[in-house]
Amino acid sequence: LLRFRDDARNEFYYKRNNCFYYDLETLLGGQAAKNDIDNFVNGSFVTLYLSPRDYHRVHMPYDGSLKKMIYIPGKLFSVNPFTISKIHNVFTRNERVVCMFRAKFGEMAVIFVGAMLVAGIKTTWAGQITPSHKKEMIIWNYGEQDVNLKKGEEMGRFQFGSTVILLFPKKTVRWLDHLKVSGGVQLGQLLGRLY
Repeated sequence: LLRFRDDARNEFYYKRNNCFYYDLETLLGGQAAKNDIDNFVNGSFVTLYLSPRDYHRVHMPYDGSLKKMIYIPGKLFSVNPFTISKIHNVFTRNERVVCMFRAKFGEMAVIFVGAMLVAGIKTTWAGQITPSHKKEMIIWNYGEQDVNLKKGEEMGRFQFGSTVILLFPKKTVRWLDHLKVSGGVQLGQLLGRLY
């Protein structure tokens, strides 16, 4: 667990030795996500670092219907805690896949951040997304398609360790007291509760 917070404003941040702020618009894909950004202003986020020794599958934090997926090309800096504390804006500079879901409480974003040595990002509905030989942003709209996933269901995986960022709307999630920055989490462990 790298960071969690209940008041993301229009940015979120990572703090270890240094404090780096990340712009939500840039993280979510700029113009591609312009209609989604306001859903997360003053919201909550959690950043989960998956080291090479960790489990690399990603599971749904809550029941949701996929609205949109955005592939954002970028660098492949390491995302280990040391690198994150030294290189400014790694999460918004690295290649990533943004998945926007509709849930009973509103919108939810699950962001797969690529990294050095990550051979690929796969989702259960679209298969292999990265590595992409295209160097431009790709947007998939799922408004008419049924991609519905239940809480705990596998939604994707990294071919090696990396980082997942979860974003929630304002006053949606209350993180549990046992969460600690730099602490580990296990598959199925409760991270928070809905208000």
